[in-house]
Amino acid sequence: MEARVEALEKELRALKMEKSSVKKEKGTRKTSAYNEFMKTELAKIKLSNPEMPHKERFKLAASNYGAKKSSE
Repeated sequence: MEARVEALEKELRALKMEKSSVKKEKGTRKTSAYNEFMKTELAKIKLSNPEMPHKERFKLAASNYGAKKSSE
């Protein structure tokens, strides 16, 4: 009986090791239109207003995206 339990425990450990070694490969997602817009818009705002804090630049860029989106 003990031999059977030990064999099952050994098999279980082997399965756990096998499962942990197989990892899912994650691909990179395509950047969204929002992300592309924000990247370029933040750069533009930073060039025109280098002293503006990042938080304010981000708010301005997000509002610009909202205005652009509503005009389309």
